[in-house]
Amino acid sequence: MLITFSVALIRGLHRLADIARGLAFAAVAAATYGLSEGYGNDGRRLLVAAATLLWGVRLAAHIAWRCRGQGEDPRYAELLAHGRGDPDLRALRKVHLLRAGLVWLVSLPVQAASYVAAPIGALTVLGAVLWAAGLAFEAVGDHQLARFKADPAHHGTVMDRGLWAWTRHPNHFGDFLVWWGLYLMACGTWQTALLSLVSPVAMTLLLTEGSGRRLLEAHMADRPGYAAYAARTSGFIPRPPRDPAGAARTR
Repeated sequence: MLITFSVALIRGLHRLADIARGLAFAAVAAATYGLSEGYGNDGRRLLVAAATLLWGVRLAAHIAWRCRGQGEDPRYAELLAHGRGDPDLRALRKVHLLRAGLVWLVSLPVQAASYVAAPIGALTVLGAVLWAAGLAFEAVGDHQLARFKADPAHHGTVMDRGLWAWTRHPNHFGDFLVWWGLYLMACGTWQTALLSLVSPVAMTLLLTEGSGRRLLEAHMADRPGYAAYAARTSGFIPRPPRDPAGAARTR
């Protein structure tokens, strides 16, 4: 993240931190895999490292592709424009170093699982299934949205098809499954299960209550059709869309 901060200063784009976040998780996984050699179960070490690397690199590549040619993220522009002191130091503290701390905290299951010597059991298998389901949900949702936005006929409209008809945030729900899956892979002992629990709990709170979701929904609120979409579509856990008449009665 410090390397990213240096590049962001040169490019004038602190949104590069969003791309670097996935790569930072991948770096944690690769470093932990190397450091844990001779300690943990080799199958679990490889599984957790590969799962985290694949998730992190895919996320970084997707965000890099989505943001190509764009200027600064409005969230970071607002941060740089207001507040006391040097704006770049604010960006260092509130964007880059904050993300570095969150990467370390959220990646605790990846670190702990690599040192579990117990054989792979049912919880590890269940964790792998949850991780795979989450990655698929996130990737499919991102692909559906990208195709929708690529069609000029959809400019200014609301994506309400595919997975986006079942939840307003398929990518968030996918991340939720990914990190609870990785947590289960770390539950080879009660010590690692207890140590790592903060990770999926923190990730769940960030995904459901974090500022990114609130800012996105505030930005979308004035778009034609969004209020009706929000009324019939779950904000997180996927479920069939509500009947418009029933949604109107429950508001």
